[in-house]
Amino acid sequence: MPMMNFKNKNSFPHQKVDFKKNILILIKSFKKYYINILISFICIAISVVISIIAPQFLKDLTDEITNGAVSKSIDMSKITSIGITLITFYLSNAILSFVSGFIMNTLTQKYCKDVRNDITLKINKMELKYFDSHTYGDTLSIITNDVDQIAQSMQQSITMLFHSILMLIGVLIAMFATSWQMALAALAAIPLVIIILLFIMKIAMPLFVRRQKEVGELNGIIEENYTGHLVIKAFNAENSKKEVFSNCNEKLHQTMFKAQIAGGMMQPLMGFLSYFSYAAICLVGGLLLANNVAGFTFGTISAFLIYVNLFQSPLTQIAQAVNSLQMATASAERVFGLLNEVEQIDESNKKPLLDINHIKGNVEFRNIKFGYDNDKIIIPNFSAKIKSGMKVAIVGPTGAGKTTIVNLLMRFYELNSGDILIDGVSTKDMSRNEVRDIFGMVLQDTWMFEGTLKENIIFNKNNINDNKLKEIIKEANLEYYVSTLSHGVNTILSEESSLSSGQKQLVTIARAMAENAPLLILDEATSNVDTRTEIEIQEAIDKLTHGRTSFVIAHRLSTIKNADLILVMKDGNIIETGTHDELLNANGFYAKLYNSQFELS
Repeated sequence: MPMMNFKNKNSFPHQKVDFKKNILILIKSFKKYYINILISFICIAISVVISIIAPQFLKDLTDEITNGAVSKSIDMSKITSIGITLITFYLSNAILSFVSGFIMNTLTQKYCKDVRNDITLKINKMELKYFDSHTYGDTLSIITNDVDQIAQSMQQSITMLFHSILMLIGVLIAMFATSWQMALAALAAIPLVIIILLFIMKIAMPLFVRRQKEVGELNGIIEENYTGHLVIKAFNAENSKKEVFSNCNEKLHQTMFKAQIAGGMMQPLMGFLSYFSYAAICLVGGLLLANNVAGFTFGTISAFLIYVNLFQSPLTQIAQAVNSLQMATASAERVFGLLNEVEQIDESNKKPLLDINHIKGNVEFRNIKFGYDNDKIIIPNFSAKIKSGMKVAIVGPTGAGKTTIVNLLMRFYELNSGDILIDGVSTKDMSRNEVRDIFGMVLQDTWMFEGTLKENIIFNKNNINDNKLKEIIKEANLEYYVSTLSHGVNTILSEESSLSSGQKQLVTIARAMAENAPLLILDEATSNVDTRTEIEIQEAIDKLTHGRTSFVIAHRLSTIKNADLILVMKDGNIIETGTHDELLNANGFYAKLYNSQFELS
């Protein structure tokens, strides 16, 4: 399914919701399924016609029985004929309703699947700064709760509205055709009901919008508490986190309570209208019978009671459909807001500019300027030249801009100004895919997915045979660990797998070896391991970086003593450059950083 081209609307739940506009967008998003919806509507239309015609046969049946009781001569053949006709009508009605419901259930589930696919494609195209300002829990809530809410609401409300409107029109015609006096009596309370319904909708809509927002916030808190549960326990923060959760949960409870109260007022209102109409019909019908109005019989009253019930049902269903559409609109605000987020510029037309097998690895940072927000620049003017094959360490205090340099190298973010060149070619002229094929990465975040150890190592590479895999495992110092596994490299890694932080880090190094990219980035690769494991990791890193231009970010300055060049950063600028010994002899900022590691011991 192609990406849906929704008109950009960056409104969020705290803003005024354009109900009519979002309903039109929702309907337009079902364009792919218009034929299915049309078939469903045809079934509904036939069903409505049958429902309206059936009471006339019931009227004839009542009159036949009444007349037979008076004359003491009942025509059973005629009664049987009318009864069979009624059974046929109601059975056909049931079949048509089932077919219509089956079609709508099927297409809404397909719609739900397609929207989730669209969101997945969208997320892959979005700029990373979106995730800097949105929690994962809130985004997951959009993909799950909000998409489901749209599908369920539209599934119920589209057919319900069409059925109700047709039924309302058809029943009104039938009621006036049967007895205009009783029709007027039955409709007396409708203007008041409509006014009250509009008032309820005005109150309920903001509550439904707020509810979806607060569901997303609650999911964000749950996701945060789950991923950080060890830290929460370690710091005895269960009570404070429980309080945060309870406050958010209570807000959601209050909002849902108010929304349901507002929405629940519709049903009692329809009940009042129904009882009022029945009383009015009995009163007016009795008067008409007493005055012997021509053509008015007991059968007319029985038919009219059915019509009133048929008339009340559409009003109730319309109220329910509007209630459901309100929830769909609230969810649509969030789903369409995500689908309309700014995307990265399409670079599918860019051709590779470098031969990845013949890249030398010269890198130049030329007067780069960058800020995650345009009004807050964190790297004002950064320049550096890196020669092929050099191991470059980037050090500095927290917030100096070290990881930001890596993000810019990989084009996770775009420069405000300046340029980054690889072998003289600007990364701006290269596609993101080409840039990321050039770099291998080993991060502090040792991400593992549920799959075999082999699949985790050769991640997204198809040219690694078993001999090459054994060689990679040996170079990454993973041989002993693999020998302890029951199924070797085919052992499934999951949440329950007992991998230490060091073993996970060695797996990510092996993954980078399998990538075999000409340039390498290591971001805090030894920050979470013990000294012995650090030695193993350092040996694996030395093998990995051999012959490659590599950028190493490390807080443990002892791990970058053998770097060919050390760039010392502070406040987004390079303030010192040189080898480890040169910088120590200079007794400057690097020397203070290095010596400070031993002052506390």
